[in-house]
Amino acid sequence: MNKPAIARVARTVCPHDCPSVCALDVDVLDERTIGRVRGAKDDPYTAGVICEKVARYAERVHHPDRLLHPLRRAGRKGEGRWQRISWNEALDEIAARFQAAEDEFGAESVWPYFYAGTMGHVHRDGIDRLRNAKGYSDQYDTICTGLAWPGYIAGTGLLGGVNPEQMAESDVVVIWGTNAVHTQVNVMTHAMRARKERGARIVVVDIYRNATMEQADLPVLLRPGSDGALAVAAMHVILREGLADREYLSNFTDFSPEFESHLKARTPEWAAPITGLSVEEIETFARTVAAPRTFFRLGFGFTRQRNGSTNMHAALSIPALTGAWQHRGGGAFHSNSGTFKLDKSRLTGKHLKTRQVRELDMSEIGPILTGDTKALKGGPPVKAMIVQNTNPASVAPHQALTRQGLVREDLFLVVHEQFMTETAELADIVLPATMFLEHNDYYTRGGHTRVLYGPKLIERPGETWSNHEVINALALRLGLDDPSFTSVDRDIVADTFARSGYGDLDEIEKVGFVDRERPDEEQRFADGFGWPDGRYRFSPDWQGAADRKGYIWTCDPAVMPRFADYWDINDPVDAEHPFKLATSPARAFLNSTFNETPGSRKREREPSVHIHPEDAAELGIAEGDMVVLGNRRGEVHLVAKFFTGMHRGVLVAEGLHPNKAHRNGQGINILTSAEPAPPFGGVPFHDTAVWVRKG
Repeated sequence: MNKPAIARVARTVCPHDCPSVCALDVDVLDERTIGRVRGAKDDPYTAGVICEKVARYAERVHHPDRLLHPLRRAGRKGEGRWQRISWNEALDEIAARFQAAEDEFGAESVWPYFYAGTMGHVHRDGIDRLRNAKGYSDQYDTICTGLAWPGYIAGTGLLGGVNPEQMAESDVVVIWGTNAVHTQVNVMTHAMRARKERGARIVVVDIYRNATMEQADLPVLLRPGSDGALAVAAMHVILREGLADREYLSNFTDFSPEFESHLKARTPEWAAPITGLSVEEIETFARTVAAPRTFFRLGFGFTRQRNGSTNMHAALSIPALTGAWQHRGGGAFHSNSGTFKLDKSRLTGKHLKTRQVRELDMSEIGPILTGDTKALKGGPPVKAMIVQNTNPASVAPHQALTRQGLVREDLFLVVHEQFMTETAELADIVLPATMFLEHNDYYTRGGHTRVLYGPKLIERPGETWSNHEVINALALRLGLDDPSFTSVDRDIVADTFARSGYGDLDEIEKVGFVDRERPDEEQRFADGFGWPDGRYRFSPDWQGAADRKGYIWTCDPAVMPRFADYWDINDPVDAEHPFKLATSPARAFLNSTFNETPGSRKREREPSVHIHPEDAAELGIAEGDMVVLGNRRGEVHLVAKFFTGMHRGVLVAEGLHPNKAHRNGQGINILTSAEPAPPFGGVPFHDTAVWVRKG
């Protein structure tokens, strides 16, 4: 069979929730059809490499199960009976039901709910324009960054760091708490280049011997949540052996005799039983990362613990102690999300906001929808929702409570989606959504320095509408007349770029991006860190982080550790729950995205859990057996896969399979907690104590 001729190759941007946000080259076969998707070779960060799931994107665009028409529920919630309706019918009903909720319970009874199913700002954040104009309940974003970002900012004063491309200039690359092979393949591109060209050593710190750790020269296998103990013990060794840069400490940090005394007690002997490492392994790690050109690539994974924010801060403190920030190829990086200086005021409708409203924590969707007074901030119940870009029935914690709330007959639920997800199945009205190739948007790279423009490349299928179009149409039906609600998506991109001082979109489109890389000396804080005195904080400034990002305290500030440290507050194992479970990312899924495509399902197969064979033997479990994991929140059924590359007492379940793929119809997040972690909220996805038995 002859392959179809390629009509053209077009440049665009990966839209998904990944720090890489790769530049893509797409084979456009005709006005409605794409072929192969590749990484752009001339993009210095993508460097021609993309993850395998995006390489198969044609499977998603042309999937036979895509939603193509508006649907109204025709039976009980979750029953799966639907009636096809027109867009006018759907939008009229939504507007009427939203207005009825507002009339009876107040505007805050309506809760627009969204997240990062697309990283395009117009089609992700435009929902706030409707929220602000109507005074609907606000959303406190915690589910992804709520634990990681505060720990970084509390040290540096700015969410930014050294260009990740500089990993290629490093002598040591530390990949800490992120399985980059699965989630940020471009990190590996630049780390491997450093090894090949400079003989650099790659150090990987994680809780199981995953695909990234398999590439390491120095694998560091921790017990879950013990990262802070490793970090402060390493700093003890660095100080003890004279490897700290005392001049740098004096000029650029708040290093003090009190902090040095604090570290004297954090010996490798103290840390060994906490981390599961030997004293020798801790000392080897410390000496290795004390090299001047050491680049710390700090991920999200190791922060998804109750002590995740303090873990981030402790790990970040090592390059400040060694002065690695001074050298090209040295320093640290987590995200550049604090450096783009975008003016999104028109996009989000900031000019339309007339009053302060309550912020509901997105991670507490279960407690909120089941009437928890604290979670509701003392306000009215949520009576109506529109959900875009996320699938809370699968991805949110405490899944049983989330589902209980979503199936309430008195909750009017609208879901705007590409597929009939677990959340869409529970909706009153389902609206069909476009994909990124079918609309215009711009994208920021938290993992890099460029803001990229992603143009529409193909026509939409069926009756799909973009997020932007849906929000505008609802606003008009609700009586809003601001000109932003009659704009097209490209106009919003152009307006945002102009307001941000980026320049003219027509000119930007010719190259496809705006490079927001800061000068090298700014990246490495050569003129001082982001605090007024220019000093890195070994004594973290949590209140300063809150002030910079609008964070809300979820604990008494007095309970936070005074210095970089290991904070022992994680979910404890006990006789009833002797295992710690981490719900780690799969290579072929991205949260619940891609778990509907054939290629990804084939790679990931059935839902399973890694268990140490010695633990399994004690429980009478054979490899391939069905096992049940449980705690007070529920139970989940998985297939046992023997794995020796982790400490005993640890379980790792990779990927968010569809709930219905599990034998009892409950997904892995039936087990995770929705209780906000300190200091400012966030979900401890990798910090869950459970029991295990043969199924």
